[in-house]
Amino acid sequence: MHIIHTQIKEDMKKIWNILAALLLVTAPALAQDDIYPAKPYNGVLFIKNGTIHVGNGQVIEAGTIEVNNGKIVRVGKDIAIPAGDVKVFDVQGQHVYPGLILSASGIGLVEISSVRATSDITEIGDLNPNIRSAVAYNTDSKIINTVRSNGILLANIVPQGGTISGSSSVMQLDAWNWEDAIYAGDNGIHLNLPELYIRPNPFAAMFGVPQAGPDQIKKNLEQIEGLKSFFRQAQAYASQPQTNPNLKFEAVRGLFSKKQKLFVHCDIVKEILVALDFKKEFGFDVVIVGGSESFQIADLLKKYEVPVIVNQMHALPTLADDDVDLPYRLPSLLQKAGVLFAINDEDGQHRGKNLPFNAGTAAAYGLGKENALTAITLNAAKILGISDRTGSLEVGKDANIVVSRGDILDMRTNDITLAIIQGRSIDLNNKHKQLYDRYMTKYGLK
Repeated sequence: MHIIHTQIKEDMKKIWNILAALLLVTAPALAQDDIYPAKPYNGVLFIKNGTIHVGNGQVIEAGTIEVNNGKIVRVGKDIAIPAGDVKVFDVQGQHVYPGLILSASGIGLVEISSVRATSDITEIGDLNPNIRSAVAYNTDSKIINTVRSNGILLANIVPQGGTISGSSSVMQLDAWNWEDAIYAGDNGIHLNLPELYIRPNPFAAMFGVPQAGPDQIKKNLEQIEGLKSFFRQAQAYASQPQTNPNLKFEAVRGLFSKKQKLFVHCDIVKEILVALDFKKEFGFDVVIVGGSESFQIADLLKKYEVPVIVNQMHALPTLADDDVDLPYRLPSLLQKAGVLFAINDEDGQHRGKNLPFNAGTAAAYGLGKENALTAITLNAAKILGISDRTGSLEVGKDANIVVSRGDILDMRTNDITLAIIQGRSIDLNNKHKQLYDRYMTKYGLK
């Protein structure tokens, strides 16, 4: 009996050792949903000894930032840090940047594009200005944590589908729910302009599908006239009191009062000229999203103060006879022409993570590092109408700050060590990091 009892004790010990080992290995996996929004911090904090990239082109070596109640109150050198109950982050040898901004993104609306149940980015119908992306925004998306790890703290969440998709809202990426996440609600209406260039379909003959021709262009022009008719009716509706509200007309009322901007998604010159027509006829604040040929009419864009969101740089040119590196050079061409622009990352695979590296590519193709940084911070904030609150590390603005060990625009050295949203130091963990840690532990490589 004594031998049996001893054997049982030994077996139980082995079982507990195995369970403990399994817990050690799987703890990161079990913790994948335990990344919580940061608690509010209303005290004083300092970030010192970093190279501060203000976001407006200015660089301060070995500088200090003072934050009080979530707002930047001092930026510069030789700022005294008082003793007492203050947080101090010593970032010696590191780089300090404004939080990066995605100018147009579907993050929080799509988790897995091939799984319909996780996608809430499109709506049935063609004219849906009353659709609000904000209410569909999922703060529990695991993708949000991965983009924050690359320094992205704000994103303009954009619906898709139809000709008028609905309204976008700027969200801060550390919140319990969509109400808490809203940074600038319903700031723009998004219009997908019908194409005025028919791209040849290389698979048409293979599948017996006829090539689109002039009839398609004519149909698209008629659709554009229908859009203008819609806005004329909406303008008449907005000009007088209403007893029977029309949801679609109510949704675009802000365009006429300039509380909202019209984001026109288009690429070629003919389409951009149509977008300018909307500005001239209705007085809208228009933003071009895409604009791969915008450099050709940069003088007009500057004259009418129409900015451009360069959507995806790591792509082939729109037209076959364009220079192959044109997408990389487009930001520098707009910069030289004096056109306000922002750089974006709309790639469905990267989900916005490559935003700083798109800017890095533009920096290498003539834009320069500080101008490239401005294109994903201050310029983006100006286009989205939030530059009074964020986009640069200046006094009076929200403390949206990221710190990187190396150059944030360089894929090799981007290593975010600290991220602060409105004064709150946020958790930089994410599922990718946890899985990496799990398998490094499993194979004894940690």
